[in-house]
Amino acid sequence: MRHVLVLPDRDAAEEVAAELAERLGLPEEPRPVRDALAGEDDAEDAQWLVVLEDTAPGWDVAALAALAEAHDGWLERD
Repeated sequence: MRHVLVLPDRDAAEEVAAELAERLGLPEEPRPVRDALAGEDDAEDAQWLVVLEDTAPGWDVAALAALAEAHDGWLERD
């Protein structure tokens, strides 16, 4: 299972990545990735993603969603 936290800007993505590393005890901080919206050339129209591979089932999905929402984002799952 992969969890994708979609965030509005780089600062929010970096804050979320740092908090996830601490909360989940990850060996390293997830790297935020810029995702340009389809058809948009302007860097301002980009979302930032923090992707987590759930290698240890049992992560609290509601807590991940709440963290994303607290930074004006949302959670998607693959």
